[in-house]
Amino acid sequence: MERPTRQGTASKELRPPASSHVSGYLDDCTCDVETIDRFNNYRLFPRLQNLLESDYFRYYKVNLKRPCPFWNDISQCGRRDCAVKPCQSDEVPDGIKSVSYKYSEEANSLIEECEQAERLGAVDESLSEETQKAVLQWTKHDDSSDNFCEADDIQSPDAEYVDLLLNPERYTGYKGPDAWKIWNVIYEENCFKPQTIKRPLNPLASGQGKSEENTFYSWLEGLCVEKRAFYRLISGLHASINVHLSARYLLQDTWLEKKWGHNVTEFQQRFDGILTKGEGPRRLKNLYFLYLIELRALSKVVPFFERPDFQLFTGNKIQDAENKMLLLEILHEIKSFPLHFDENSFFAGDKKEANKLKEDFRLHFRNISRIMDCVGCLKCRLWGKLQTQGLGTALKILFSEKLIANMPESGPSYEFHLTRQEIVSLFNAFGRISTSVKELENFRKLLQNIH
Repeated sequence: MERPTRQGTASKELRPPASSHVSGYLDDCTCDVETIDRFNNYRLFPRLQNLLESDYFRYYKVNLKRPCPFWNDISQCGRRDCAVKPCQSDEVPDGIKSVSYKYSEEANSLIEECEQAERLGAVDESLSEETQKAVLQWTKHDDSSDNFCEADDIQSPDAEYVDLLLNPERYTGYKGPDAWKIWNVIYEENCFKPQTIKRPLNPLASGQGKSEENTFYSWLEGLCVEKRAFYRLISGLHASINVHLSARYLLQDTWLEKKWGHNVTEFQQRFDGILTKGEGPRRLKNLYFLYLIELRALSKVVPFFERPDFQLFTGNKIQDAENKMLLLEILHEIKSFPLHFDENSFFAGDKKEANKLKEDFRLHFRNISRIMDCVGCLKCRLWGKLQTQGLGTALKILFSEKLIANMPESGPSYEFHLTRQEIVSLFNAFGRISTSVKELENFRKLLQNIH
């Protein structure tokens, strides 16, 4: 992902703090920035961070060795801060290692039979009729069209568990043309944008002026709400990542210690309204839009987690029960949010056209998930893959409302389910967006102290 240039912490070139502050209502929404700030920073963020530090959510299985499917000339980041330290086998709780735990502890033996049958490439006729049906249903769903991401094969020998707390997302020094290329391909080839429309502040384009900016936003406003939302989600994800990098920037690197912290100059260079010719505040509004989309998905998926036989299984029964209780508290808090995004405007037109548009939407996003295997910095690749899978899972939830409503109260859900990978990525991705919103408050305070 695009990484900031090393600028230190000097503040003499900073602009007035208000120029990177966004407020008021968001486009395509009935919600305002101030409501989100209050809700996230004081009611949700502390409990969400507590949940994400638990064993169930801190261990994520990922294959960082998958080849880039689009080009061969990947420049691997050689910096030590780009490296990812995978877990040793004895560091991961046995309950997480033993089975993916798609559904519940009670379903464990059934899942093992299903997965064994699937590995054999056929449904074993000696299994019960109910189990055979489950095999077919799970196989069908794992490969079905409701998935917005091309998920890693977590059974691959190259897939390893990573402790997210020990490999935090922060500035690594990965920057320049190699990093810009990733975002350029995402925006230019996967956001429904024609080549003739130039994106503002594209570092790989030259000679852009006010007319190009006006042309871009005229084009964007002319898009249908779904395609406009797609662009805003990607822009919001990009903005969120850049907020994290500015907040966890390498300020000091000596043989005695490394010091990470807020780089106010870097933040201003990315989001100041004057320095970015108005683009920075738009990026931040897109971050809030992304927050609302993922928040809405979490409010919709509550019934899946409320089922009595669902658990966040790690093998520690007391901790697992406490974590499920905390999870449900967080989800009910989210459900109480007063100004949720109304996704009913999505794909609401002619049914045939709507289905075609939904499929285009899904395929474009799957392509973006594949581009993450082209990121040269392994730590950036880890967090890029996790956050795109998390957003993809949120989209899957939003487009599965009827399936969620029809889930049985107990036992496996054949029509809608989430794997452990999807659950971990969903909540960690939202945790990153929640952190970004909180960090915006921190940067506002830092800027006020400077001026």
